Amino acid sequence: MSLIFKNPDLLEKNKPSDKYADLYSQLNIDIDYLISFSNKCQNFGVCIVDIVNSTHTTATLTNGRACMYYSIFLNSMNAIIRRFGGKVVKNVGDSLLYYFPNTSSFNSKQAFIDLLDCGSAMLGAHEIINKKLLEVHLPPLNYKISADYGSVMIAHSVGSADDDLFGCPVNMCAKINSFTPPNSMVIGHDLYQIMKSIGKYHFKELQGCSIGFKNRYPVFLAS
Repeated sequence: MSLIFKNPDLLEKNKPSDKYADLYSQLNIDIDYLISFSNKCQNFGVCIVDIVNSTHTTATLTNGRACMYYSIFLNSMNAIIRRFGGKVVKNVGDSLLYYFPNTSSFNSKQAFIDLLDCGSAMLGAHEIINKKLLEVHLPPLNYKISADYGSVMIAHSVGSADDDLFGCPVNMCAKINSFTPPNSMVIGHDLYQIMKSIGKYHFKELQGCSIGFKNRYPVFLAS
C-alpha cells in the first residue's frame, strides 16, 4: 500500500534545507572517507568488559572524581589485556572493546586459552581494583565480561593510529553482555564451539537469553 502525503506543510517541513545545500550536494557527488574499510575480513576472538551501573554511581561524583574512577578501572583492565596478548580497540564510556590477534588461526590453541585466562585474571583483580578505589575514597565497582568469535571487518579512521572492528562478533558481545552476571564472564555459541574441546574451562549454558533473533543464540557462563 502506498502512502500519500496530503499535507503540503508536512512535505515542506521534510524538504532538504537550503541552509545545507552545499553539504547535501557533496553527499550526492562524493564523500570524504574519514573511515575506510580494508577488503580483508579476519576471524578474531572479541571481548567487552563493562562496569555495572556506572552511570548511577558516577552521578554522585564530581567530574574529576568520575575521571579517576574510570581511569583506575580502564587502565587496570588495559594492563591485564596487554599481558595476555590482547589489543584494546577502543573504550566506550565505561567499557573496553578488545580482541586477540593470534586467534585468527584455529590452530593457535594457546591464543584461545589466553583469551579465557585474560578474563579470569580480570575477574581475579576485582578485589585489588576496589582496594585502589577505596584508598582514594571512591565507591567500589563490579564488572562483567563477554566474548565471542567470528569474522570482523577492519576499519581505519583518519587521524587515529588504531584500527576499529565491525561485524557480528562485536555486536554479539554487546548483546550478550547484558545477560552476564556481575563479576563473571560469558561467551557466545561460536566461541564455545572452539573452547569446549580445549578442556581447561567449564561452561554452563544460561537459560532464556533471547537477543532479538528468531532462533535463540546460546550463551555460556565460563568458570
